[in-house]
Amino acid sequence: MSPPIRILAVDDSPSTLEVIKRNLEPHGYEVFTRLRVDEAVALLDELDIDLVITDYRMPQASGLDLIRHVRDNHPETEIMMITGYPSISGAVEAIRDGAGEYLPKPFTAEELLSAVGRIADKLQRRKAVNASRHQGGNYGIVGDSPEMASVFRRIGKAAASNANVLITGESGTGKELVARAIHYNSDRRAAPFVPVNCTAIPDSLLESELFGHVKGAFTGAKEGRAGFFEIANGGSIFLDEIGDASPNMQAKLLRVIQSKEFCKVGSSRVNTVDTRILAATHKDLKRLVAEGSFREDLFYRINVVDIHVPTLSERGDDILVLINTFLAKFAAAMQRPAPSISDETVQALRRHPWPGNVRELENLIQRLLVIVDHDPIEVTDLPETMRFCLPMTGRVDRPLAEVEQEHIMNVLTMVGNNKSHAADILGINRKTLREKLKKMGKE
Repeated sequence: MSPPIRILAVDDSPSTLEVIKRNLEPHGYEVFTRLRVDEAVALLDELDIDLVITDYRMPQASGLDLIRHVRDNHPETEIMMITGYPSISGAVEAIRDGAGEYLPKPFTAEELLSAVGRIADKLQRRKAVNASRHQGGNYGIVGDSPEMASVFRRIGKAAASNANVLITGESGTGKELVARAIHYNSDRRAAPFVPVNCTAIPDSLLESELFGHVKGAFTGAKEGRAGFFEIANGGSIFLDEIGDASPNMQAKLLRVIQSKEFCKVGSSRVNTVDTRILAATHKDLKRLVAEGSFREDLFYRINVVDIHVPTLSERGDDILVLINTFLAKFAAAMQRPAPSISDETVQALRRHPWPGNVRELENLIQRLLVIVDHDPIEVTDLPETMRFCLPMTGRVDRPLAEVEQEHIMNVLTMVGNNKSHAADILGINRKTLREKLKKMGKE
C-alpha cells in the first residue's frame, strides 16, 4: 500500500489551517501546518512534502516567495495557492511561478477536496511514470506487445523534442495516457499539463475558455480569468478530439499555434505564450481535410510527430497483462484479494472484439469485482454478448455431425451446463438436446 500524500498548509490564520486539516485528514492525507513561511521552509528541509498549500498574503515573506523557494529547491513538490484577495494578476503570477491550483477564499470542503484530489491524481501519475522510467518500464502504460513497443519508442522520441504531436486511435485506446507520458518525460514536466475537450466548448465561450478574459469583458465577467493557453504556459496543452473542433475553434487554434500570441476577451493587449500542442483524435484527419471539414494548415501544424495507438484486439497477449493489472487495482481499492479467472473465461475475453478497447475492459473488470463474490470468475459471470462470442475452430472440411457436436459443447460451456438455456440458444427443446448428448456419450 502506498504511503499517504503529505501536505504542508501555510497560513497566518490558525482557523484556516484548522479547516484544511479537519477536512483533509479524514480522507487519508497527512497534513502538517505552519503559520509562517520561514517555518514552512524549515519543515520542507526536514521532510519530503508532496503538496504545499499556501496563503497568498502573509506577514514578512509572502506565498509567492514560498512558491519560488519550492520551485527552486523542491521541484517535485506540487503547490496550491489560496487567498482571500482573488485577482487575475495574482492567479496568473502564482501559476507562472509554479502553483498548480489557485483557490479563492472562502472555499467549501468540496472545493478544497476537489482541488487537492486533482493534484493527488497528478502526483500518482508522476510517481507511476518515474517508477517505470527507473525500472526501464513503459512510461506507466501497461503493455508488452510489439505494437505497444512501437508506441513507446515514439513517446521517447516525442518527449525528447519540442515538436507538436498528433495522437490517433479509436476511443478507449489510451490516447491521453500517451499525451501525459510525453509531457511528464519532457523538459516541460514541471509545468502544467492542461487537457481540453474540443467538443465540450460552445462557440459562444470559445475565446474566453481558450484565452481568458478581463474583468467587465462581458455581462457576468465580475473578475478576470486566465484561459487554457495561459495556464499551460511553459507546459503542454492536450487538445482531445481535435477532429470534432468547430471551424471557428480551428481558426482560433491555428492563429495561436502560428503566432504564439493571443489577446484576452475585452483586452487589446497581446500576450505571448510558450505552450506545446499535444492533440488527439479518433477520426481520419486526412479524409476530413480532403472533404473540407478540417483545415489543412492546422493539420500540418499539429501533425509534426504522429503516434498511432493500436486497438486492444491488435495488442495480442496485452489483454492478459491488462486483466491482471485491473484485477489488482480494483481489488486493492475494495480491500479484498484479487480473484482468479478460469481458463474458459480468459478465452472468452480474448475472443471478444472490444469495440470500447482498454476502457471497456477496465469497466468490465471493475463490474465483475463488484458483482461476483466467488473465485474464480466464470464465463457465466460475463455479459451475454461476451459469453456467446464463439469463433469457428478447426478445419472446414469436417462432417456436419462433428461441427454440430463442437457447437453444442461450446454453448453448454458458455451457459455453465444449463441445458434449458442451451436448448433455447440452439433452437431445440430440452428433450432433443438430451438425445443428442446421449448419442455423443455426454449424457
